[in-house]
Amino acid sequence: MKRGERIGVRVKDRESRTRREFKGLEYFPIDPKWRIEARLEPYQPPKMIPITNVLSMTDNETSPGALAFEVNGNTYRIDPILEKGETDWFVMIADDTTGRETYGAGRYLYVAPPDATGRVVLDFNKSYSPPCAFTNFATCPLPPQQNHLPLRIEAGEKKYAGTVH
Repeated sequence: MKRGERIGVRVKDRESRTRREFKGLEYFPIDPKWRIEARLEPYQPPKMIPITNVLSMTDNETSPGALAFEVNGNTYRIDPILEKGETDWFVMIADDTTGRETYGAGRYLYVAPPDATGRVVLDFNKSYSPPCAFTNFATCPLPPQQNHLPLRIEAGEKKYAGTVH
């Protein structure tokens, strides 16, 4: 793997204590409330946003625009990023469950690009913890500040109950 100018090797140990003692995953109950229609507010041109990872390394990533959506009458905006080789858009979020019921560095989800009308479906029921929730050897990107939402998104994967060794 390559991070910036640094190269690393990942070794997989099928007999590691972490794998043997894996406690499984827990999720909030699926709730249609958290399958939300958003609208793309395009950036012209697409905007470069700094994304910092858990190693404090920052890369500029491309965001095609903000995804605006409403919850309980309030409008929120988050920036997805375009990853090389992916067709879906990558979204990193933090919310008021982060560090409590969900992993402390935030959660991820992928969304299909907008349809012809600019509509995007954000299904927070599909949000999941990044690899760094399970190992100290992952180099997870962190949600940018604009994706820190001042509400509780009680959907998707909960914090891992086991210990990261």
